[in-house]
Amino acid sequence: MEHQQRSAKRLSPDSDTEDMTMLLAPRLAYFAGVARTEHVTRAAQELNVPQSTLSRAMARLEQDLGVDLFTRHGRTVSLTPAGRTFLTSVERALGEVRRAADEVRADADPTTGKVAFGFLHTMGAETVPGLLHAFRADHPRIRFSLVQNYGEAMIEKLRAGELDLCLTSPVPDAPDLVARRLDEQKLRLVVPVDHPLATRRRVRLAEAADETFVTLEPGYGLRRITDDLCKEAGFRPRIAFEGEEAETLRGLVAAGLGVALLPPPAFPRPGVVELTVTAPRAAREIGVAWLDGHPDTRPVAAFKKFLLSRRGNLLPT
Repeated sequence: MEHQQRSAKRLSPDSDTEDMTMLLAPRLAYFAGVARTEHVTRAAQELNVPQSTLSRAMARLEQDLGVDLFTRHGRTVSLTPAGRTFLTSVERALGEVRRAADEVRADADPTTGKVAFGFLHTMGAETVPGLLHAFRADHPRIRFSLVQNYGEAMIEKLRAGELDLCLTSPVPDAPDLVARRLDEQKLRLVVPVDHPLATRRRVRLAEAADETFVTLEPGYGLRRITDDLCKEAGFRPRIAFEGEEAETLRGLVAAGLGVALLPPPAFPRPGVVELTVTAPRAAREIGVAWLDGHPDTRPVAAFKKFLLSRRGNLLPT
């Protein structure tokens, strides 16, 4: 075979990269097989394709690239310098494809697969560890990728395909999501231990109308609930500090920097008193959400079924 630039029609240098990829990708494994065996017949046998199919694929590959990849010697072939350069990248690309295939198969394995699970910061200390402990009693080898975040951020991760499921509050209502209510969590008015209300066990939220509040930042579900409850009680909260974690807010309350509406702590926090709110009804719904129409792997389906079975019994008592 003469070493010359091919005159057959081929892609121009400025052809779209995606078009080039679509043309070349199906032939890369064939090329690597021929390069490895240096024999079209043996490569065809190993790849389980007709020799004529393999020969045509290699000829078309050279046409599309516009260079000779092989020198023919009867029934054997050897790589040209361009072929050796191309093979290095092809083997690397095929290796990445094999690794990606192995990874997704491993993640979908019914006994050792992976679940990408998101949940609120306030559920990370006790609720989620308890759920995972109970689930793994029957599924001890399923792996988890855990993400703690606020509700809106987790919903975006669901839509981006970065999460399979998330525990969030409020329970989202969107056409592209499926959400199920699992439980309800009462909220308490948290005050410093030396606060005038600290001697009480119950309080109406309206009694805190003149207090300074510490809250989560806008965008957090608990912040929206706080604003709505205060509005229902007839006032707009005067906010001094905004944070990202409930326990940080408890620390601010303990330091005398304000009061807060928060879910119960995983462990008692010194320096604060937690009061039951009698009016309005102060609670938040906890639900699980996933992307509508998104197919579940068997590990995800198993964990989803487990969560739904915990309705009314999700949170520690």
